Amino acid sequence: MTILALIFILLIFIVILVATAVMQMRLAGINIKDFISFVRANDSLDKLAVFAKRYENMSPQEQVIYLSEAEKMFDAFDKIPESVWEEEHDKYNTVLEKYRDIKVMRWNEAKEYEASKNAKRVEPKEIK
Repeated sequence: MTILALIFILLIFIVILVATAVMQMRLAGINIKDFISFVRANDSLDKLAVFAKRYENMSPQEQVIYLSEAEKMFDAFDKIPESVWEEEHDKYNTVLEKYRDIKVMRWNEAKEYEASKNAKRVEPKEIK
């Protein structure tokens, strides 16, 4: 009987803790779904930060995957106040810098391709 009472008290305590956490998130203006996506994005931030250190060796397919994962992570972080994730700010900036570098590099490659595609071929004249 005492074990049941102890389990009941622990369950009540857990429910109170969860309710308090949810209430504090709502008071801070954070949606529960946004917070859950932030927690997942925080995990991907760690992976992307490690991956960003070697981005120069990425294949074009790896770059596309990196860009899409970084965009998902940025969206999740944008929904949460910066004060919540300020300790992850350095990793966030590292990923953001690499994201920008890859975007600029891919933009330059696309412009070069367009320029080469639109360039008119010069045919040499026949020598008589």
